[in-house]
Amino acid sequence: MGKKLPEIDEAIAYIHRHMDEPIQLASWSRHVGYSPYHFIRLFKTQTGLSPHYYLSSIRLQRAKDLLIRTSLPVRDIAMQVGQQSLGSFTTRFAEKIGVTPAIFREQQNHVGSHLESLMDLSERGVAERMGTGGAEVGGTVRSEIPFQGAVFIGLFEKPIPENVPLHGTILLSLGGFQFSNVKPGTYYLMATSVSWGMSSHDILLPHATLRTRNHEPIIVESDEDSHRKQVTLHPPHPDDPPILVSLPLLMSRFLARTSSFLL
Repeated sequence: MGKKLPEIDEAIAYIHRHMDEPIQLASWSRHVGYSPYHFIRLFKTQTGLSPHYYLSSIRLQRAKDLLIRTSLPVRDIAMQVGQQSLGSFTTRFAEKIGVTPAIFREQQNHVGSHLESLMDLSERGVAERMGTGGAEVGGTVRSEIPFQGAVFIGLFEKPIPENVPLHGTILLSLGGFQFSNVKPGTYYLMATSVSWGMSSHDILLPHATLRTRNHEPIIVESDEDSHRKQVTLHPPHPDDPPILVSLPLLMSRFLARTSSFLL
């Protein structure tokens, strides 16, 4: 990845200042002093996403905020993030977050117990039993600052943590990870974290969680491939894409896979 440009950070800040307004590419790019062509190229180089894809993702993040922080009807929230059709909004939300808006809002009632269950597994020293064989992607997760909690790590189809990862797990401490039987294809390795003392709101709306992502894709060409990556959790950078995937959904699925250890 090349040098980060403050103009791109300003372009992202512009989104947040004008969230409730139509944002046109021409005025957006002019605001940071680039032609639309160069703006798109530089924005994608720095963030991995096109400006409009990033904008759409930020608006979905805003929808998550409104679902948790307000009691507004889903239809009103859809309109606030620029979606006139409730059906289209619900479909897109479910596609990117992994659950419908109604289910996401309801997850507030369960996320605390999910975190307690993860802590219990951590105290028992339990780790998910991963398969073997085929192409492998593995490595080590470290942190820039002291951290105790769970690390959500996965291989995603796009350079943004949306929907469930193609391969993913939860680590109950910093350390090694391993994905096996990874099919040939292009993947983006990303992770975020939940500390043991984190509030339910901060888990549902992970704006400030430690995170990491590999800007360069991992390309698996055959079943014989093996990729090793060392990644480091860090506080969010201005150009990091929002974490759209529902962390309570990932917690629930992980706990279901490891339910035998809770008996």
